[in-house]
Amino acid sequence: MTHTDSNSPSLAGVAERYVKLVLAMGRHDASYVDAYYGPPEWQAAALEQQQGLRDIQAATNEALALLGDESCLRANNLRKQLQAVLAKAEMLQGVRLDFDTESARLYDAVSPHHSRAHYEQLVSEIDALLPGAGTVSDRINAFRRQFIIPADKLRAVMDAAIRAGRERTLQYIALPEGEDFVLEFVTDKPWSGYNWYKGNYQSVIQINTDLPIYIDRAVDLGCHEAYPGHHVYNVLLERDLVRGRGWIEYCIYPLYSPQSLIAEGTANYGIELSFTEAERLEFEQQVLYPLAGIDPALAPRYAQLNSLLARLSYADNDIARQYLEGGLTREEALEWLVNVRLYPAEKSAQRLQFYDAMGAYVINYNLGQDMAKAYVERQGATRAARWAAFRDLMSSPRVPSALRA
Repeated sequence: MTHTDSNSPSLAGVAERYVKLVLAMGRHDASYVDAYYGPPEWQAAALEQQQGLRDIQAATNEALALLGDESCLRANNLRKQLQAVLAKAEMLQGVRLDFDTESARLYDAVSPHHSRAHYEQLVSEIDALLPGAGTVSDRINAFRRQFIIPADKLRAVMDAAIRAGRERTLQYIALPEGEDFVLEFVTDKPWSGYNWYKGNYQSVIQINTDLPIYIDRAVDLGCHEAYPGHHVYNVLLERDLVRGRGWIEYCIYPLYSPQSLIAEGTANYGIELSFTEAERLEFEQQVLYPLAGIDPALAPRYAQLNSLLARLSYADNDIARQYLEGGLTREEALEWLVNVRLYPAEKSAQRLQFYDAMGAYVINYNLGQDMAKAYVERQGATRAARWAAFRDLMSSPRVPSALRA
């Protein structure tokens, strides 16, 4: 059965079952269905039927059995997504999974473990970049205050950053006519930015203004949420797979699934694919800093600091794992976030909120980025080859474990 056509009737049947199972799961966890633009009557039926978690598990096992040993890309993807439905159904019934088991079962990947000493070596390099009195964390936060985008300049800065990402994306990826997004500023969220895909090539992008937004976040958020990140990812899935091939499983996006590692990983890797370090520095100095009213002469040192801080990103996973497994108390986790991850105190509190709400989801950003980067860069050394591989990764049914060399 290995060579079965990926549009086979049996796969189409499993795909329909999968969509309905994800909709049924959405009745038990409001955050589970991140996007849906399939038949409205399926959504109505899920509301009406109120399928219990045990029934969902049984139906998911039936769908998995129907897949048998088919091993085309489409079947492999459906299998991993269905296995994640099972894991989440268990968790919603009170089964406690350790962090690595949760990430393996939901996201098809496990993050490496690092000791505090590993990060403290990196912190000492940052200490050398910003010498002075007080803790490294205090000095970083004092330095970074110069780079906060004033609230009345935020929309202009975000618009410019998103526009630049879009121009760069369109050089390599053709997008359908009429694709667009609405940008909104919101408060009281555990995340800093979100893309809500609405179908028909439209997104709502929300930026959370609870905390100060620093100038480097404009390019990060613009690329990650819009171009070439989540908005482009969802547009390509809708155009190429849902409409182009009739693969109905892509009309729904369950947040706690391997699809999230691909989505978050490509959205983060898309930032460095769009801008080399030199291009980004030039764009920020010439366009964003003046728009925000920040001195462009400060940009090189800030870029240097941010590239060192980026090397601390896996501390997020290690802190989340220890905190969620009970190895760190809330106070100890906050102390790690401030002194090891070097987040401001208010950002650290928001981060704990995120771990509490999202569990092992945190691995999808940094591990996902590194896996997407390694996969894309193995496909070719030129910029054009990498964009082509990136586009292919976003618009074909890849599973995270298959990205490994």
